[in-house]
Amino acid sequence: MDAPHALEFGQLKRCSLFGGVTADAFELIRPFIRFMHFDAGTCIINEGDVNDRIYFIESGAVEILKVVGNGATAGRRRLMALGPGDTFGEMELIDIQPCAATVRALERTETLSLSNRDLYKVSKVDMKTYALLVMNLAREISRRLRLANDMIAHMPR
Repeated sequence: MDAPHALEFGQLKRCSLFGGVTADAFELIRPFIRFMHFDAGTCIINEGDVNDRIYFIESGAVEILKVVGNGATAGRRRLMALGPGDTFGEMELIDIQPCAATVRALERTETLSLSNRDLYKVSKVDMKTYALLVMNLAREISRRLRLANDMIAHMPR
């Protein structure tokens, strides 16, 4: 799924995790970023599996699916769709728990990704950039929590 890719600074600036990152810091981060592509229908992350990467959607779209019910009545409910500029996999970088949902490509999707281990390596060479990345990650998770709160508040009773 990996492919060679000429990554440019402008590509990262579209991703919320890299807000405020300087061109110099980008050069530090660039070697750690992996470009991946997924065909339509491919499960990128499976609920319950271990994941140590955050993914940034370059192109394409994914859907987030959550198992509901159990036994013979179990099924998957679509929580949301994400597209270019959106991220997924961020929760597992923070809480180091199994994946909370399944992420499936709706169409051919290209992503950039960064692992937890790579974030750690960034912390060892540039603590300021690492702190900025972690703050941006916290903001993204907070944004998602606000969205989830709004969805819950507007659910029929």
